[in-house]
Amino acid sequence: MKMALQGNTLLIKEADNVQFTVIKSWNKMKWNKRLSQLEGIADLELLDKLSSIVKLPPAIEARRESLHRVQDAVDRERVNPEPVPMYKYPVKLPLYRHQIRGANMAMITFGFIEPDGK
Repeated sequence: MKMALQGNTLLIKEADNVQFTVIKSWNKMKWNKRLSQLEGIADLELLDKLSSIVKLPPAIEARRESLHRVQDAVDRERVNPEPVPMYKYPVKLPLYRHQIRGANMAMITFGFIEPDGK
């Protein structure tokens, strides 16, 4: 099986029948008849499922680890009892704790702040 990552799109070619059937059953990738390849968004769920059936190439494994770091940082912020703003948010009134948590999680998710809080 050959895999490539183009931006956020994962491409898979030359999968055997068993691999193709399993991957297709997840409904996360679509068959491109013209190019004879599977195509789908390289999200955390898809990459985790693929890693359970095959060894991922280094670039794709790095993407999976990066997505895990972001998800772990968001999960830590979600349960943070005393959140501190990670950015000076442009609002006039003070934010409530749940608003600070939500804003921090959004900044981490969209890549404006690194998952380690820098």
